[in-house]
Amino acid sequence: MADITDIKAILYTEKTIELQENGVIVVQTSPRMTKTGLKEVFKEYFGVTPEKVNSLRQSGKVKRFRGRVGKRPDFKKFYVTLPEGAEIANLSA
Repeated sequence: MADITDIKAILYTEKTIELQENGVIVVQTSPRMTKTGLKEVFKEYFGVTPEKVNSLRQSGKVKRFRGRVGKRPDFKKFYVTLPEGAEIANLSA
């Protein structure tokens, strides 16, 4: 069962802000989140049923810090298309 705690962040970059103007929100989540789970979370917590959800699995980058090799965590990115005229109240950048 998906929960609101699985959503890590709503991404704000130049590309995602441009997508938001067209009704698409980009959400970063834990790798275990599914499309149907994300739709349920949006319906329950935001009161909006998404029209379309596209997913992207992102592997964490390998980075070096002071000579040691480390890896950033893996995550999933979802592109959520909202219905025409629908807005989410907590989306101020």
